[in-house]
Amino acid sequence: MMKLAVFCGSHAGHDAVFTDAAIALGKALADQDIELVYGGGKVGLMGEIANAVMQHGGVVTGVIPEALKQKELAHTGITRLHVVDDMHQRKNMMASLSDGFIAMPGAAGTLEEFFEVWTWAQLGYHQKPCAILNVNGFFDPLIEMMQKVVAHGFMRDAHLDMIIISQDPAEILRQMKEYKAPGTKWS
Repeated sequence: MMKLAVFCGSHAGHDAVFTDAAIALGKALADQDIELVYGGGKVGLMGEIANAVMQHGGVVTGVIPEALKQKELAHTGITRLHVVDDMHQRKNMMASLSDGFIAMPGAAGTLEEFFEVWTWAQLGYHQKPCAILNVNGFFDPLIEMMQKVVAHGFMRDAHLDMIIISQDPAEILRQMKEYKAPGTKWS
């Protein structure tokens, strides 16, 4: 079984399209026998994707820091919930448990988690795919900024191209299964 970490908001956003995308990705994960690894909350998009995976017979592993257990309302209706000491342990555990990473809409935490695993991939710390589920063009400004980073010579094309970007959960999962890592930042 493949295990994928999904980074997403602890809020659902103002548009139902984001919730619909979380549910669609959750169903796709369960249908393809891919385990969800996520932040362990039962609120926002985090809760929506976990519920969708569970409702469709899938497996869900949550990882939540003790300090956020009450604030994010830890999800007790999932397969496994790991409670860790802090965010560093959360991110490390999620990374070690996962075969790849998907970012969905969210805020600073979502972006930080995604950028960290993407940076690790660029440095060769792992060979796992990193993907963005670009729901309703949510990540378009970020993608444009990263294209500017390449255009100004701060990053190679290959490292931007290593990110799988799609609006379609099935397409992301297909590309993640076929992913071949490019060289590292220094190779």
